[in-house]
Amino acid sequence: MIRVEKINDVHIKVHSENDVAYEMSEYFTFAVPGAKFTPAFRNKIWDGKIRLFSTATRLIYAGLLSHVERFAKERDYEIEYDSNNLSDTNFSLNEANEFIKQVKLTLEPRDYQADAFVHAVRKRRALMLSPTASGKSLIIYLLSRFYETDPEKILIIVPTTSLVHQMASDFVSYGCDEKKIHKIFSGQEKLTTAPFVITTWQSIYKLSKQWFSQFHCVIGDEAHLFKSKSLVSIMTKLVNCPYRFGFTGTLDGTQTNKLVLEGLFGSVKKVTTTAELIEQKHLSNFQIKAIVLTYDDEIKKTAKKFDYQTEIDTINNYTSRNKFLVNLTLSLKGNTLILFKIIDHGKLLYDWLWSKCGDRDLFYVDGSVDGLLREDIRKAVEEKQDAIIVASLGTFSTGVNIKNLHNIIFASPSKSRVKTLQSIGRGLRLSQHKEIATLYDIVDDMSWKSKKNFTLLHFLERVKMYDEEKFEYKIYNINLGS
Repeated sequence: MIRVEKINDVHIKVHSENDVAYEMSEYFTFAVPGAKFTPAFRNKIWDGKIRLFSTATRLIYAGLLSHVERFAKERDYEIEYDSNNLSDTNFSLNEANEFIKQVKLTLEPRDYQADAFVHAVRKRRALMLSPTASGKSLIIYLLSRFYETDPEKILIIVPTTSLVHQMASDFVSYGCDEKKIHKIFSGQEKLTTAPFVITTWQSIYKLSKQWFSQFHCVIGDEAHLFKSKSLVSIMTKLVNCPYRFGFTGTLDGTQTNKLVLEGLFGSVKKVTTTAELIEQKHLSNFQIKAIVLTYDDEIKKTAKKFDYQTEIDTINNYTSRNKFLVNLTLSLKGNTLILFKIIDHGKLLYDWLWSKCGDRDLFYVDGSVDGLLREDIRKAVEEKQDAIIVASLGTFSTGVNIKNLHNIIFASPSKSRVKTLQSIGRGLRLSQHKEIATLYDIVDDMSWKSKKNFTLLHFLERVKMYDEEKFEYKIYNINLGS
């Protein structure tokens, strides 16, 4: 027998015999990817595992209730509940449609957006897998309006200042009174009477439980970033916040991180897929051109001894490669986004482009660029037809909404599933000024005989992602020379 007790809106307590508790602890114990590289593991302070259920306290994240139920069902354990608050809320699609009419939106939600809204209200907590350009900000707005109750507020957390401004702008475009929105980022006032508080996590994670007590609904945009200790701290301070919804375009594929996110928010709900959105003409047609740059034998022989960082440094400073990137960028028609990882590399590309781009509009963005200025750049590019943006992967891979984007260039190698798919999403939004979006995936082949270099292996990981997402791609080979 297993008995589930609600402790608060963060944790539930599982009452059972000791042997069942130890069995459950094993069930909810996972090896953390990459743990063996951490100092704690190397110093034998930590065994590299995360335990989501404690045999000492018998506590587990409330969002993992469905997994507790699955554990019990697989072993034929009976399960009972001490609280009615753990069951679903009755809420029909007809009721949702009536509410949507009352809100007086400036646009009509798509069917899957309405379905996602209904699912979220019924479950009271959910992790919504909603790909880029699926209109997740509209779903977030509907939930915010639905749970708008004076004096309790809605807390909407985003990863960057530019996304604070963008989310607020989206709300206003849906018909929200601007006075109902309070934005928090560096240096902004933390107290407000406005019902909708849109903030970066960096601005609030040190605040007290008392500050968080004013919210009865929390919504996390780009929820895949909620793995860090600071973000977990925020979510666990919201002990009396029953309505919890996370939104993300993609998860990183690891079981551990998925379960932590489900624990903080709730079970995963797939809203729609990128392939479906393209098929339904909600997203732009899309193609991938993988350009494999082959280096000469002298470099290849030397590169076989490179560690990862040396390989990256060599690639970023290789004159022929950077000339190719600049010439490729200038040859493309339409608005082009170049994504880089290392600041010095981004500035080098920007300087070269500045000297050659003539009267074309050229913008540069990294983490030091003010959020309002980033938003101004985003809006400016929407009005351009031949602009170039040189941007760091951290600032422009996630969440930034530029519909009028024709080309994306991966100037830096990556194997991150999240960053790759989020970056692709920058080019998928529909615009009347484009027929198709193209990703130029730059690949560096420094392999020698049977030994493949690091960044070529990263490309093979990206190919797996492309196949899984049903993206069409072609591979082009170019001899880079010296």
